[in-house]
Amino acid sequence: MKEITLSATDENLSKAISFVISELEAMGCSMKVTMQMEVVIEELFVNISHYAYGDKTGDAHMIFDTENEGKTVVVTFIDSGMPYNPVAKEDPDTTLSADERQIGGLGIFLVKKNTDEMIYDYKDGNNILTIKKNI
Repeated sequence: MKEITLSATDENLSKAISFVISELEAMGCSMKVTMQMEVVIEELFVNISHYAYGDKTGDAHMIFDTENEGKTVVVTFIDSGMPYNPVAKEDPDTTLSADERQIGGLGIFLVKKNTDEMIYDYKDGNNILTIKKNI
């Protein structure tokens, strides 16, 4: 298990991505999995940096782990921002044209589509979002 805590700012996005990508590369993950996870990490970290703390800045704690003898990557994001459960967010209707759809919501939809499981918990004043990706 590896952990990192970063100030949830756009300036630290590349550090958040590098943290996960370096672990995936060390595991010998395919380019497809690596690219999918890069999209996922970017979306989740940016959501924390833009929305979790309102006008203030807070931290994003990330934990990288594996399950199933290294066949499943597990990344957990923890922040103490406003409670928000992205798992409960209804998927956008992708059959509608871009003009007909409401703005927003595609990022979490992409996270759901690029991972195998997404689990949310709110505990002790913290949002805890765990994503799992079978590799």
